[in-house]
Amino acid sequence: MILSAAEWAIVTLSLRIALVATLLSLPFAIWIAWLLARRDFFGKSTLNIIVHLPLVLPPVVTGYALLLLFGKQGPFGEVFETLFGITFAFRWTGAALAAAIMGFPLIVRAIRLGFEGVDHGLEEAGATLGASKRAVFRRVTLPLITPALLTGAVLGFAKAMGEFGATITFVASIPGQSETLPSAIYTLLQVPGGEADALRLIAISVAVSVLALAISEVLARRALQRVSGQ
Repeated sequence: MILSAAEWAIVTLSLRIALVATLLSLPFAIWIAWLLARRDFFGKSTLNIIVHLPLVLPPVVTGYALLLLFGKQGPFGEVFETLFGITFAFRWTGAALAAAIMGFPLIVRAIRLGFEGVDHGLEEAGATLGASKRAVFRRVTLPLITPALLTGAVLGFAKAMGEFGATITFVASIPGQSETLPSAIYTLLQVPGGEADALRLIAISVAVSVLALAISEVLARRALQRVSGQ
């Protein structure tokens, strides 16, 4: 399969956006998943609803909300541009933000299940040996939920690779800036005779997703073997 320079640019940008979106989501997802799994507090149900809203809202609505909040005239958009020089609207950074938000509920859900499945006795044993809460979390809890972390990361990555509605609403489809695989495929399917080019990009999308799932499966098995001491 031979891709043109423009098509390779689309693939590279899509991978970059998906990777950045996943890496940015993970720390926040771990924190939120821990809160939902381990803590009882006022507003917990509300937080859970907010986290999962992107799954039930039309992606176009999420994209429009991002445009209002993180656009150049939006409150957060102005702050990021003034303080950090980061522009989201109609940039690849905005595509990464949209992809991160759309995939965030999937990552949180997977990690939360990991926290809920941890044997509290193992954590208590670490605490009785004099380890601080942070040390127990870092040396006991995190290794135990590694398979869940990997699952969440792959789900978030796959969602980011396939994100279309929120992304195209927020950042449009600008070649070299925000044209991802889904938006490029959609554009090609609207052009007479573009089916062949679209099929090549579809094949690349499928191949990347399958490879990511295969790598995740291998890493998750190794992590599980390490945790179980095999």
